[in-house]
This record gives sequence, C-alpha cells and structure tokens, in this order.
Amino acid sequence: MKLTFFKNTVLLIVLTIFSCGSSVEKKEQREENEEQRIENREQEIEIKEIQASKIIVGAERFEVYSKLLKGKNVGVVANQTSMVEDIAEEEYQTSPQHTFYMEFHLVDYLIKNGISVKKVFAPEHGFRGTADAGEHVKDGIDSKTGVPLISLYGSNKKPSPEQLKGIDVVVFDIQDVGARFYTYISTLHYVMEACAELGISVIVLDRPNPNGHYIDGPILEKEHQSFVGMHPIPIVHGMTIGEYAKMINGEGWLNNRLKCDLSVIEMENYTRKTLYSLPIKPSPNLPNDQSINLYPSLCFFEGTFINAGRGTEMQFQVFGAPSLPASKYSFQYTPQPNEGSKEPKFKGQLCYGKDLRKEPRLNKINLEWLIDAYNANGKKKDFFNSFFVKLAGTKQLQQQIEQGLSAEEIRDSWKEGLGKFEKVRGKYLLYN
Repeated sequence: MKLTFFKNTVLLIVLTIFSCGSSVEKKEQREENEEQRIENREQEIEIKEIQASKIIVGAERFEVYSKLLKGKNVGVVANQTSMVEDIAEEEYQTSPQHTFYMEFHLVDYLIKNGISVKKVFAPEHGFRGTADAGEHVKDGIDSKTGVPLISLYGSNKKPSPEQLKGIDVVVFDIQDVGARFYTYISTLHYVMEACAELGISVIVLDRPNPNGHYIDGPILEKEHQSFVGMHPIPIVHGMTIGEYAKMINGEGWLNNRLKCDLSVIEMENYTRKTLYSLPIKPSPNLPNDQSINLYPSLCFFEGTFINAGRGTEMQFQVFGAPSLPASKYSFQYTPQPNEGSKEPKFKGQLCYGKDLRKEPRLNKINLEWLIDAYNANGKKKDFFNSFFVKLAGTKQLQQQIEQGLSAEEIRDSWKEGLGKFEKVRGKYLLYN
C-alpha cells in the first residue's frame, strides 16, 4: 500500500512538472509567435510605406502605355539606363508567399510582355553605354534578343526614313541629367523630328532629373547651335526629359515647326525637390551622384585645356593641369586611359588641381572654379578652345572671363534670359 502510494505520488509530481514545463513552453511559443506576427506586420507596413514613396518611373507603368503598343511594330530608343523593376515570375511561382523583384532592360521587358520590338536605336555611348564621348558607335545586332541595333551618333544622329520603315511607334526611354550639353536631349529632338516627318507616334517614358531642383546659365544663341546645344535654353533647364519633349513640340523647335504625335508617360511620387540617386551611371564619365551634380559646372573645362577628371576614377569631380601652380592647387593626379576615355588630356602627366568630391550639393552653376583656373594659369591665351563657345552657347561668357568680370557680375547678366525661359518652361511642367 505504502509502495503504491509512493509510486502514485512520484507519478503525480512528474506529471505536474511535465505539465508546468509544457505550459511554459506553450507560453513561450505563443510569445514567439506573437513577436513574429508583430515583426511581420511592421515589415508589411514598412514595405507599403516604401512603395508609397518610391518613384515609379514611366517605364514601370506598363499598364498605362501597353495599350499604345499592342499590335504595333515598335522601335525603342534606349541605353543601359533603360531598366525596369518588375516581379520575377519564376521565383514568385516557387514561393508565392513572397514577392521577388528583378531588374529588366526595357527591350527585354517589352518582348517578355508580348510587344513586337523591331529595332533599337542607341544614342551617344551606345546601347550598353561604354563608348567614349564623341566615339563613333557602329550598328549591329543585340546578341540577347536578335533585334537590330542602329546608332544615333556620329554621322547618323537622326533616324532615316529607311531605318524607321515599318515602325508604327517609337518608345524613348533614356536617363537624362538636366544639362543642355548632355546630348540625349539632342537625340530626343532628332527622333521626334524624324517621326513627325513620317507620321510615327513617339512615347517618352519619363525619368527623374537629378539636377531638376534649379535652372541656371546663359541662354543659347541661335548662331551657336550644335549637337551639344540645339535650343534656346539655359545650361541647366530644370525639366524632366518628358517635360522637355513637350517643350520641343510646343515651342515649334522641330524642322518646319512640325508637331510630333507625342505621349509622355508620367512618373508617380516624383517632385522636383525629390533627391534621386541614379541607380545606373548614365554615361562612362558620370559615375556617381557627385559627378552628376558637378557636371553642369565642370563641363566648361571641356572647352579649355584643363582636364576635368577624365582618365581617372574621379570624372567631373576634380580638375587640373600640369601648368596650374602647385602652390595654389595642391591636389595631384595623373590621367591614364580608362573606360570612356581612351585618350584623356595630359595622359601620363602629373596634374595639379582641385578635388571637389566632398563639395556640398550645388543649386547653381559654380563659375569661381573656372575663373580661378583661368587667372592662375600662366597660358591665358591658350586657355580656351573653340569648343568652349559651343558649350556656353554664347561668346559672351568667354569674353566676360577674359575681361576680368566676377562670377556675380556674370551671373547678373543671365537674369533676364532666365526669367523669360522660366515663363516658357512653366507651360510644360508636369510635376511640382
């Protein structure tokens, strides 16, 4: 009897301990599940907040522009920046509880979605964006899709009727940086003009302007028109490429004042105040946000004998020359051939200059660097070359620097032209 009582007591104690342990474990598991549920919910909220504020570029609004392309023979003007973020279908099918996104080139994306892409037109630097500035880019075939590639640079800046034969609509999707002398807006002009002459529609898929927060610089004068400046606008125009296309059309800048059948696919969640970091460098010598912000100011050096960082990994973030005084310009670098600059100025020579990689973000063109380099250089007669006037769009800027005017005095001379331009520009803005 005692033995039985003892056994039952021990069993009761064991069961009680087990039960308590099990209860503790269940409680801990419930707490863990609740923590995981809260964490998942917080992640869902965070994702929704990111999606609500994320800039949706025109190319990613396929549901809007696909109806303009279905059943049509399509030409695409694109380069390495023409990327689209979309759901990765294979990953989604294997794990439907998660959403996976991938980057697709616009050409691949359109073909994947049943659009008949017949030709691809590539601007300066080529379809993959690796050619030097000004380098001739050959026609060819895209190895991935088999679609013919046609260069819109060199002697063939404007698509010919033969090249556009059989095309119903042209899609233009290229990242611009908001400077007049950045040639993608010149390519846009010629594409719109060629299509207007043949009755072909143009769709511009809009993208942000990383220098869209200001306008500045002298207005281009008609007698100085070139591929690095085709329209009477300032150096920094403060417009997206879609807005710019509307202005080309609206101001009658196409040949014989033709009007292009133009559609602009607007972005979502974009304002002119939105800081936008380009996910892909738009050309070989604009490798990062700092170079893009400094480009409108430092590109003037391309019209002088000063090196603006080509032949380094600091393109458009430094400037220098062997003849600048080391006492004033202590930063040193030696340009060497690299991607996008096979023959840089002063190749293999030690240059003295200025490092601007940590300069604060500009909201106006900086003229001080140009003026200081001109005054510090011992070869003032040789400082400017013939390209400078094309970049400036006027002879006046060079004359003002040579006459010793200050940066503020030069800037004052731009005010009237900028005021007039701003009124014209206002008619075509799509974003605040």
